Amino acid sequence: MDWCILGFCLLGSVIVGITVLALANISITELADPGHLFEVATSSAVVGSLLLTFGAGFNAVLLLILFGTPLAYVLARSQPSRTKEMVESIVDIPLILPHTVAGLLVYLLFMRRGWLGAPLSEVGIAFEDAYPGTVVAMLFVASPFYINTMREGFLKVPVHLENVARTLGATRFQTFSQVTLPLSFRHMYNGALLAWGRAIGEFAGVIMIAYYPFIVSTLIYYAFTTDGIRTSRSIAFTVIIVSFVVFLLLRRLTRYVGRYDDRV
Repeated sequence: MDWCILGFCLLGSVIVGITVLALANISITELADPGHLFEVATSSAVVGSLLLTFGAGFNAVLLLILFGTPLAYVLARSQPSRTKEMVESIVDIPLILPHTVAGLLVYLLFMRRGWLGAPLSEVGIAFEDAYPGTVVAMLFVASPFYINTMREGFLKVPVHLENVARTLGATRFQTFSQVTLPLSFRHMYNGALLAWGRAIGEFAGVIMIAYYPFIVSTLIYYAFTTDGIRTSRSIAFTVIIVSFVVFLLLRRLTRYVGRYDDRV
């Protein structure tokens, strides 16, 4: 018997055990009244909120892929410097801020009188109590998860492969798109998955700028303050089941995504 592995399993089981107990607690209570659970889970408010939350998180991840991937590549390939350390620290700021502070930062920047909110409102793009506000708040809090994961992926791609491609006549962008990016695709997928999970779980950062329309976390809070624990618990249980199924399927796809990226 490997006592080291056994000890590690026992220590790790504390974290798993707490999660299992929490899930068992809510599951036993909800499954005792399946009629009420089904009524709440199939209501238009819950279904619409779930679709809104997952969709906004997906849009936030798309924006992160578009703007965060180039940044991650530059950070991975640039030499150590004070400027690089400063940029990396700025990227990590949403990780260390209280969620209410992150939401306040987003609100002050994108509100109707904000530095970005004011000019964008002139062209018809509103963020306060609007879908774009939800997306930008999710993007802000989820950005470090994608950028840092993607940066680590780029760092694992040997630079000499890029140099070979350049000597064969490929441009910098061709090298990036045809060599570096495909070899980092597994990290892109995992980073996007982590960022999406972080985005759809946000609460304080979103309600500061977009209390409406309701995402699931806001809907649960609203139900708790208006209808009490029973309805909010049913919504929460529904979110747990749906999220677990979705992430289980997405995690299973990782075995097929970029599975040759380490064979360099």
